[in-house]
Amino acid sequence: MRKLFGAFLALAMAASLLTVPAKAADVKVGFICLHDENSTYDLNFINGAKEACEQLGVEAVIRTNVPEGQECYEAAADLAEAGCVAVFADSFGHEDYMIQAAKEYPDVQFCHSTGTKAHTENLENYHNAFASIYEGRFLAGVAAGMKLNEMIEAGTITEDQAKVGYVGAFTYAEVVSGYTSFFLGMRHVCPSVNMEVTFTGSWYDETAEKEGANKLMDDGCVLISQHADSMGAPTACETRGVPDVSYNGSTQAACPNTFIVSSRIDWAPYYVYAISAAMNGEAIDTDWTGTLATGSVVLTDINEDVAAAGTVEKVEEVKAALEAGELHVFDTAAFTVEGAALDSYLADVDTDPAYEADTEVISDGYFHESEFRSAPYFDLQIDGITLLDTAF
Repeated sequence: MRKLFGAFLALAMAASLLTVPAKAADVKVGFICLHDENSTYDLNFINGAKEACEQLGVEAVIRTNVPEGQECYEAAADLAEAGCVAVFADSFGHEDYMIQAAKEYPDVQFCHSTGTKAHTENLENYHNAFASIYEGRFLAGVAAGMKLNEMIEAGTITEDQAKVGYVGAFTYAEVVSGYTSFFLGMRHVCPSVNMEVTFTGSWYDETAEKEGANKLMDDGCVLISQHADSMGAPTACETRGVPDVSYNGSTQAACPNTFIVSSRIDWAPYYVYAISAAMNGEAIDTDWTGTLATGSVVLTDINEDVAAAGTVEKVEEVKAALEAGELHVFDTAAFTVEGAALDSYLADVDTDPAYEADTEVISDGYFHESEFRSAPYFDLQIDGITLLDTAF
């Protein structure tokens, strides 16, 4: 009898194991992207979605070129009706339409990247996610600062000529946090650096981004970076032989003579976590922040043909200090605002229509970015950075 029971138990266990892939194969997950693979930003999400779904053995249903309007709600509703257990969207302006869908389909999990409202909406099936990408930007800034030092030491530029240009999309906190952390990373190794920022008013406009980069180079900027999604700025740099730090993925293949490094959020860890939770009926964090430790903040390989000697080692050294908590990106001793150091700042964390400051975010000597919610709220204009336009 014991042998029969043991054989039956073994067969039952084997059968249960065999059913797992079949169940996973029946699971569909929806993804909504603002643009398509031609956008470095959206390509980064698409790659993360494919990687996560392949790892879990589930089907990815990806909708591209979905505007930040009612089209997003329609796409989210269609994906829910199609049986997706979870629906993800990748752009800030998708949020209100994702919330609309979440209220209409309470049995489907809706996850939105870069949004700010999940912790105030209090819906069990609506969630925000982001990552501490400011740490990746800081590390990319260290690599850029090392290049500036090399140029100064070679006599190509003087210390006073260490001016960097930055092409941004909008004056949102996400962009401000990004260019400021990049600047502070440069200043960490090159104290004389200063930076000019121009904005395009679009997340993806290759012509405007190229024109912005050229304007900055014409104004004497000797290195360019960006928070915009096309190849406009990198290709402008390659044409003119100006070093470039890109975003959301390597541009080395197209720009081998100027590309140094790129930082990006790896969305696969979050997707694996959230999809697994949705499949298992488990709660998903209302506001999830990925970090260096979760593998959510990454750098591409450094292009050592362009980067300064010792860059790889220096970046690893600074990364270790960040992970150990020995170094903070927004250390208030590292910057001033209108000539003064800060020991207090109220940020707009619980976003409302009036955009009122509501949360003290400076303590222990640094600005606590992405700790009170996942999406960035650093919106300070620090000394050393000049905005050439603020219309957007």
